Amino acid sequence: MTMPTPSVFPAATVLGYPRIGDRRQLKRALESLWSGKSSAVDFADTTRQLRHNTRERLASLGLGRNDSSIPESFSWYDQVLDAAVTFGVIPQRFRDLDWSGDLVGAYSTVARGVGDHTPLEMTKWFNTNYHYLVPEVDESTPFTLNPVLVTNLVDEAAEQGFTTRPVLVGPVTFLALSKAAADAPAGFDPLSRLDELVGLYVELLADLAARGVQWVQLDEPALVSENLSYDAAQLEQVFAAAYQRLTGADARPQILVTAPFASLGALAQPVLTSGVEAVAVDLVHGDVPGGVPQGVTLVAGVVNGRNIWRADLDVARGQLEALTASGVQVSVAASTSLQHVPHTVADEPELDADLRSWLAFADEKIGEIVTLSRGVRDGWDTVEATLVESRAALAQRAAAPGVNVPAVRQRTAAITPADLARTNEKGQRASIALRKASQQERLSLPPLPTTTIGSFPQTVEIRKARAAWTRGELSQQGYEEQMRAEIERVIRLQEDLGLDVLVHGEAERNDMVQYFAENLDGFAVTTNGWVQSYGSRCTRPSIQWGDVSRPAPITTEWATFAQSLTDKPVKGMLTGPVTIMAWSFIREDLPLADTAKQIGFALRDEVQDLEAAGIAVIQVDEPALRELLPLKKSDHSDYVDWSVSSFRLATTGVRPDTQIHTHLCYSEFNDIIDAIDHLGADVTSIEAARSRMEVLGALAAAGYGRGVGPGIYDIHSPRVPSCGELAELLELAARSVSPDLLWVNPDCGLKTRHYEETVASLRNLVDAAHEVRATVTAGV
Repeated sequence: MTMPTPSVFPAATVLGYPRIGDRRQLKRALESLWSGKSSAVDFADTTRQLRHNTRERLASLGLGRNDSSIPESFSWYDQVLDAAVTFGVIPQRFRDLDWSGDLVGAYSTVARGVGDHTPLEMTKWFNTNYHYLVPEVDESTPFTLNPVLVTNLVDEAAEQGFTTRPVLVGPVTFLALSKAAADAPAGFDPLSRLDELVGLYVELLADLAARGVQWVQLDEPALVSENLSYDAAQLEQVFAAAYQRLTGADARPQILVTAPFASLGALAQPVLTSGVEAVAVDLVHGDVPGGVPQGVTLVAGVVNGRNIWRADLDVARGQLEALTASGVQVSVAASTSLQHVPHTVADEPELDADLRSWLAFADEKIGEIVTLSRGVRDGWDTVEATLVESRAALAQRAAAPGVNVPAVRQRTAAITPADLARTNEKGQRASIALRKASQQERLSLPPLPTTTIGSFPQTVEIRKARAAWTRGELSQQGYEEQMRAEIERVIRLQEDLGLDVLVHGEAERNDMVQYFAENLDGFAVTTNGWVQSYGSRCTRPSIQWGDVSRPAPITTEWATFAQSLTDKPVKGMLTGPVTIMAWSFIREDLPLADTAKQIGFALRDEVQDLEAAGIAVIQVDEPALRELLPLKKSDHSDYVDWSVSSFRLATTGVRPDTQIHTHLCYSEFNDIIDAIDHLGADVTSIEAARSRMEVLGALAAAGYGRGVGPGIYDIHSPRVPSCGELAELLELAARSVSPDLLWVNPDCGLKTRHYEETVASLRNLVDAAHEVRATVTAGV
């Protein structure tokens, strides 16, 4: 067996492309398969056609059919799960599944869970809003190579007439992101099994080489992050050991290593000199590495793959000219995979024409990459017309009305420390003890109070009503009547279930961020700007193009209507400033801290209106707080300062007897325990079911003294957890959290679930709370 004939790395490429389809074909295919409405054959046909269309689309945009510039970055659900399946890193509880006869069914069970098969834990992919499934590894996990998820794509592309570039999570990143399995010995490190895993990568590379693959892409973003449990010296050591074997293999394609999201820093030279033939670096969020060896192609990520603003082509040109002048062999690319942006601006005819001219989604970014590559290759005069057009669009955006609103900027400039503190009616600081006592007097809650995170399932009828109203086919009055009817139904259901603090269910909201973006000045929303969050879950990030303010109350009418229906407290529900930013495409011409202040003030106005309307409990969700934590520790302090300040700005203008909640989910919160404390929320609910209360030890160690609701019901799985299972988790939580601080709730909102499973799960949750409450109050 021999290596394919070496080829020059393509002059223009992308590191990945949106895989959900321009009309969310993957989402619909998955959900149809899971519901039993379609077969595995139907699913295979749909996804094959989706991949076929993607390759043809990328070729039509200027990437080559046979030069490896098109990446095979498709996944049924998640690229980390793909690697786990490919290399046999499957927990014992899933080994009874039919991996040979029903691969997609077994794969889905690991991702979502079915029956007694609890799914893998899920958390954020570095500092993005994409969620990956966390592999579980112990000293005896039987690694075995099952290459079909990779080789089938290669063979399929070849049949279509393409030579493409397979994309895999690199071995160092895969194990660095893995967690020790529950039964692993104390102190077990998944990276201790790197040598075994690399052996399987060597086998797979040989297989790919035999199929004529010229280049393979190994994604190693763990190398840029300082938020993992490994320092740079450890990562350098394991990377060197792994890639010495990979690059020294007898038969392999040429290797591209990618390191997106930040600078490689001290690891730049070890990576560049590791023997790989190409290295992709993020030149939007990181630095240009020096000392690129002869024969190594630097894949220069000069176009932002994470945001949707048109690139400043003159800045990118300057970076590329500097590299080529120093003798570096350059390929032009985006900074990251384009899976983090929508497909094309062409699908957004309803956006303002000026705004559209400022934007570049995935397809437009490829156009920018191809233009820049042509400038490098053929001379910049050959693309001058495009450069002129780019300059004009950037200038027009900077001068557009609404981009700079003096009144908004004056308000944020006038913030004082008093704006960030909870006070009593005399303006004196309200202590935690005072707030707790006054809130209990007002609310009269039992020990271990039960609640939900906010949203209830959105039925087909609700979605149809919203769509008809949006199209003008349903009157405002008719729409509001349907929403009020659904709110009343949800309130009555919660009363029947016996929940203690209720929610109105958010029937009127299309999305927890978009709903606010639609009601705030400075934002725009898309029609088809879908981005994958995880699996079949897609979101449409809003676009913050200008200064932000709140022209009118947003939620007060719905909250007060819900409260009028019951004597139990109903939470007012808002999305926090950091999450609105993290789950939107935010402007890049203003510091993030300034944007956070603007959104914080807009929400402060809303919080005060809710309190004035008699709402006693107000939840301001910040599930993305950990997500935006910078990957470099030197940037942590500044981030924590402005993110916490923006939350406090939104929430501190209320009386001591108004209870402020927040919600955090699906991230590694141990890194930000101090920040969670400094938010100053009276109650914090945290995702904890899949990780079995892992975060609570850190909260206890930090002396966290406020209310906390560790989620005991994993809403991202269709499973209905039993009362016993939920009681076990709640008892586990009670070992770390004082019963007078402990709340009982699901992990997250229930919007994506069905009512049948939701009602059954919440009944079990309430029963579990009563069971453990009785034990706690008995002093046992």
